[in-house]
Amino acid sequence: MTQPMIPAAKPLIGEDEVAAVTAVLRSGIVAQGPEVAAFEEEFSRQLTPAAQAIAVNSGTSALHIGLLASGIGPGDEVIVPSFTFAATGNSVAITGARPVFADIEIDHFCLDPKSVEAAITSKTKAIMPVHLYGHPAAMDELQQIAQAHDLAVFEDAAQAHGASLHGRMVGEFGKFAAFSLYPTKNMTSGEGGMVTTSNPDVARLARLIRNQGMEQRYANEVVGLNNRMTDIHAAIGRVQLRNLEQWTNQRQRNAAFLNEHLEGVITPAVAEGAVHVYHQYTIRVTDTDRDRFVNALREEYQVGSGVYYPIPNHRLPSLEKYAPGLELPVTEQAAAQVISLPVHPSLTQGELERVVEAVNACAKAGA
Repeated sequence: MTQPMIPAAKPLIGEDEVAAVTAVLRSGIVAQGPEVAAFEEEFSRQLTPAAQAIAVNSGTSALHIGLLASGIGPGDEVIVPSFTFAATGNSVAITGARPVFADIEIDHFCLDPKSVEAAITSKTKAIMPVHLYGHPAAMDELQQIAQAHDLAVFEDAAQAHGASLHGRMVGEFGKFAAFSLYPTKNMTSGEGGMVTTSNPDVARLARLIRNQGMEQRYANEVVGLNNRMTDIHAAIGRVQLRNLEQWTNQRQRNAAFLNEHLEGVITPAVAEGAVHVYHQYTIRVTDTDRDRFVNALREEYQVGSGVYYPIPNHRLPSLEKYAPGLELPVTEQAAAQVISLPVHPSLTQGELERVVEAVNACAKAGA
């Protein structure tokens, strides 16, 4: 008898979210209103107490607005990793600036400070690391580089709600940070994002840009966008935020079980002083073909997985024009080896054991 598929990710939406949305619909206030304001305050207090939060309609909008509010535009360069979702590079390019792709370090899949330093030019205005898979980037070293070259630091924290480094929360290091609230993230608002910043000028400009450049109706101060979050989405996010700590703890327990029992693969490392929130639990396979491994997990063992990301940004048709001839060997290595296994908090103990059994069998057999 075929076992049910274990999904790679599983959004947790319950009756509390349904009730919260129903209350908003019955209130008659569904655009950016009191739920959004409450969500911003609660998000900041729980996840970035040293920075205020500005709610928007997606994580990509959070990146885009943060960059615009920080003055990034045509003629500027922003150093970013190539091993990430395309939104990172896209958000820089859409401002008219140039994304400059740097390599990663293989242990944590985040920007390699040495590669960053080598990529700095006279046009470089900022460094934007990604806290990939929920592991914080090497912010201490990156901030030292930025200070030495008079550069800003921005954070792509789309996957890293609640992660920290040396006791400091991600989202508090840079001039701004961007979080995603997409359904597969560690918490969701259905769709949405947050800009976080401790800079009052950036915060005010971000609020203006998301709302057609207005603080007061029809008094447009700057050219803006319509990137507001609705109260419907904020109501979902507020419920999810209350559960985030519990869900994160379960993700960490699931990751610890996998760390202890997986064999024949390279399990994710955690840097000293880092708190990993395991948006993804990403292994590397080095002795077998990764795609065959993924297929075997799915077809033979009914274990879902994901490959994030098989094509580095600097080789995407949309972004390769910014990096002609660029070679990023560690990025290419990761893109060929990574597999993200189920780690979501709804996994049962039996499902965790099935994941272990499947991965160990595939590793032993060479998939």
